[in-house]
Amino acid sequence: METAPGALMKVDTAVLKYGHPGPVSDLLVRRAYVTGYDRRLRHPAWTAEHLTLASLGKSAIGTRSNDAAGDRGNSQFTEDASIPAMFRAKLQDYFRSGYDRGHMVPAADAKISQAAMDETFLLTNIAPQVGAGFNRHYWAYLEDWCRRLTGAFADVYVFTIPLYLPKLESDGKWRVSHEVIGSPPNISVPTHFAKVVLTSKPSSPSTPDIPEISTGAFVLPNAEIPDEAKLENFVVPVEAVERAAGLTLFSDAIKANSKHICKSTKCEVIVRRFDDAVKNRKAISGPK
Repeated sequence: METAPGALMKVDTAVLKYGHPGPVSDLLVRRAYVTGYDRRLRHPAWTAEHLTLASLGKSAIGTRSNDAAGDRGNSQFTEDASIPAMFRAKLQDYFRSGYDRGHMVPAADAKISQAAMDETFLLTNIAPQVGAGFNRHYWAYLEDWCRRLTGAFADVYVFTIPLYLPKLESDGKWRVSHEVIGSPPNISVPTHFAKVVLTSKPSSPSTPDIPEISTGAFVLPNAEIPDEAKLENFVVPVEAVERAAGLTLFSDAIKANSKHICKSTKCEVIVRRFDDAVKNRKAISGPK
């Protein structure tokens, strides 16, 4: 009896008697975020956060003492011992690589405690990013914009996704080309990074239990971006990110019934150069 293509069927698990090739990614649950770590690329496949005024310590509900607050000056980049050594991103891979150790979940999103902030410095939350003009500048402005959304929305959900996008070359063919850092080569360098947001707030004072949902996706090249670039220049459909990453971020119903985030609030970054000193404070030291 033939089985129709794509139909579910019982699999004889004896075929896996001597080994199972998975998992494709490690699901890591942290205090301030969740991430899926890609063992092949040696960086997150995605990270997910839920931001609120309380989680950022900006409301009475989430007040904390200064002693409990996280201070990035007390955090150190650390290899993640929960990942098998052969699949682990290593500190020495970044040494003299020409790339910053770029947070996928920013340290500033995890100020609720020192332990939460320390977890953002695990290399399972890090990917190679161009420094000047990107990680230390425009990308940081986008991270700040995501945090500022909590001033207008009760709940803000943020996915950060490294991408490898094809480029049309002179021979008319599309190719994906990317660098791999480390000696021997170990960590892949994404060509682009995506921020995908979903915001929620009561639709009206009379219907507080009915949420108004807004969504939006932004894809930025892993390259220097001028400060004057408009954030709306990087808007793409959520489906484009899902297709490129092989992920399902939101249900079809959410995507069909949500407003675009740029129609619910201003999609404008604030240029702040103070982050240079902060992000350069921890120089990449040599391997020990």
